[in-house]
Amino acid sequence: MPEVSPVPLWFDTHTYRAQQFDAVALAAAKAGRRVSVLIPARDEEATLGAIVATICAELVERVPLVDEIVVVDSHSTDATADVARAAGARVVHVDDVVPEVGSRTGKGEAMWKALAVMTGDIGVYLDADVQEFTADFVVGLLGPLLTDHRLVFVKAFYDRPWSAGTTRSSGGGRVTELVARPLILERAPLLSGFVQPLAGECAFRVEALRSIPFVSDYGVDIGLMIDVLRDHGLSAMAQVDLGLRLHRHQDLAALSAMTQHVRAAFDLRVGPGGTDEVVSTATLFRRDGEQMRLVERTTTTVQRPPMDDVLRA
Repeated sequence: MPEVSPVPLWFDTHTYRAQQFDAVALAAAKAGRRVSVLIPARDEEATLGAIVATICAELVERVPLVDEIVVVDSHSTDATADVARAAGARVVHVDDVVPEVGSRTGKGEAMWKALAVMTGDIGVYLDADVQEFTADFVVGLLGPLLTDHRLVFVKAFYDRPWSAGTTRSSGGGRVTELVARPLILERAPLLSGFVQPLAGECAFRVEALRSIPFVSDYGVDIGLMIDVLRDHGLSAMAQVDLGLRLHRHQDLAALSAMTQHVRAAFDLRVGPGGTDEVVSTATLFRRDGEQMRLVERTTTTVQRPPMDDVLRA
């Protein structure tokens, strides 16, 4: 008989809704543990202030659920840092964190370096471009971790706007459905029950993430899941429905680069090993007036060592 996949049962028992959890009850369940909200940001002055202000008002001042909000500024050219600081966050520049290892651009680098400056036992990563943010995002992500000691990692999923007046009520974005999901089915099938494996929002126990490598740029989200699965097993992972998420959409050129990083993450974390860098070249086509031009874009994806190794050095 064919082997029965554990994924359907896991989905039924490890999928939560944000509405299941109450901030006051979770604050009591912290039992002395500290919670850090970590937000990597680059040029997000339009949305970041409201996110930080909401967390401060609802989950720091009204209910003592969150102990610190850390924004890691990744070479912003606008007022991102000033806006975040004014709203109540502690702001660090990516270049100033463990400077002895150098600094790169990209989301993965900012997330990795956030681990070095956070003081919490539990962390929550949030994206900085979310519109109409509510405190339920943080409450929902923390709920499973604070109520089930067996869990070490919780991933978000949500409904996404698709066109005027409509939302996409299931599945992930274009990169998820066309690139990441086929790779998951082929190379990491136990992760196939996650609705949106590339979602930027997740919660974690700090020891689980400080002990694993971080893939750079947009390969970071799937890279983390691959390693958490390997180290802790599927039963230590969960996902939570956060409802509706409004955010800025990427253009096709940006999505193309994202696909290169996602593919590279699989090569780095599921491949034969022996390398910390994947270089790939994509062929793009762009119209210039009446002519079509061919453009080659080379993308380099690297992996950073476990932060525990860096902090012990």
